[in-house]
Amino acid sequence: MKRFILATILLVVVVAICGGLIWFNFFRDKMIEQFFAGMKAPVVTISAITVEPAQWTPGIEAVGTAAAAEGVDVAVQTGGIVEKILFKANDKVQQGQLLVQIDDAVERAGLVSANTAVAVSQDALSRAQALLQRNVSTVASLQDAQNNLDKAKGALTQLEATLDEKAIKAPFAGTIGIPKIDVGQYVQPATVVATLQNLDRIKVNFSVPEQELGSLKIGQPVRFGLKEDELNFSGTITGIDPKIDAASRLVSVQALLDNPDGTLRPGQFIRVRVDLPVESDVIALPQTAVTISLYGAYVYAVQDAPAEAKPADAKPAEAKPAEAKPADGKPADAAAPNLIAKQIFVKVGRRSGDMIEILEGVKPGMQIVTSGQNKLSSGSPVAVDNSVQPVKGATVNPEASKS
Repeated sequence: MKRFILATILLVVVVAICGGLIWFNFFRDKMIEQFFAGMKAPVVTISAITVEPAQWTPGIEAVGTAAAAEGVDVAVQTGGIVEKILFKANDKVQQGQLLVQIDDAVERAGLVSANTAVAVSQDALSRAQALLQRNVSTVASLQDAQNNLDKAKGALTQLEATLDEKAIKAPFAGTIGIPKIDVGQYVQPATVVATLQNLDRIKVNFSVPEQELGSLKIGQPVRFGLKEDELNFSGTITGIDPKIDAASRLVSVQALLDNPDGTLRPGQFIRVRVDLPVESDVIALPQTAVTISLYGAYVYAVQDAPAEAKPADAKPAEAKPAEAKPADGKPADAAAPNLIAKQIFVKVGRRSGDMIEILEGVKPGMQIVTSGQNKLSSGSPVAVDNSVQPVKGATVNPEASKS
C-alpha cells in the first residue's frame, strides 16, 4: 500500500513538473511575441527626389584613341654618316625645314661632272642641228646628240635626287620629338630620325556597336574629354568605316577636333560622346535610385504610412516632440515615422551619364528614394533628409517640359 501511495505521489510530481515546463514555454513565447509586436521598426533616413518629366539628351558613348591629324616617324631614305642634326626635342619646325644632313661630299663632287656632261651634250646637239640645216650632217647624228643630252640630264637629275634624300626635311609643320640618332653615326635606309606630330588638330578613332550605326553621319558634332564627367573638347565626325567588324560587331569611326593648347597627345585614351536629338517628357532617375536584382529592377517610393500603422492613442506631443529637430534648425516634419518606403518594380531603358530612363512603373509626382535603400524593405518607416544628394547627370534638364 505504501508503495502505491509513493508511486502516485511521484507520478503527480512528474506531471506537475512537465505541466509547469509546458506552461513556462508557452508563457515565454507569448511574452516574446508581445514584446516584438510592441516594438516599432527603426526609422531609416534616406534622400529622395520628386519625379518630373525632363528633357533627355540621348547619346552614344565610347572610348577612343587620339592621334595627330598629321603624324609620321621621319626616317632616312639613303644610308650614310650623319653630318648635322639641326633640331632639338620638342622644337616647333616648319614645313620643308632641314632636320638632318647626311654626308653628301661624294655626290656634290659628282654634281660638277654631271653639270659639265649636260653642257657638253647640249653643245653637241646644237652643232648637230646646225650641220643638219646645211645638209652636212644626217638625222641619225642629230638623234644621237639628243640621246646623249637626255642621258646626261637623267644622270644629273638622279644625282640631285640623291642629294635631296640626304637632306632630311620636315614634310609638314609640327612638333619634332627626341632625336634617335647621333652625329657621326652611320645610318641605314629606313632608320627613324625622330617623330613629327602636328598637335594643332587631333584625330580620334573609336568604335560603336552596329546598332548605333544609323544614328551617325558625317559632320555630326562629338564631345571629347579625358574624364567621363569633363567632356571639354568639341569636334565633328569625319569618317565612318563602311565595313562592320564581323568578330566584334563594331564599326570604326573617326572624328577631328582642334587642339590649340596641346592638351591632347597622340596615343592618349579619350572618352567620346555623340549627342543625339533632344527628347521631351522623359522620366529619368539617378542610377543610384534603381536596384538591379535577379527578379528585375526596382525602386523605393516614399508614401504616407497607412492609418492603422499609426498608434491611435498617441498624443501629438509624443508623436512629434518639440525637441526632435535636425541640426540645421528646420522643422522635423519627416522625423516622425509617418512615411514608409514601398518597393516598386520598374522597366528601365537607356542610360546617359549617371541617369537612367524609366519606361514603366514610375509616374510624375512620385517621390523616389535615391540613397539609403540598402537598409530598406517594403513598408519600412523612413525620414527624408535631402541635405546630401547624388550628383546629377549633366545630360538631363531638371526643368520639366510642359505639354
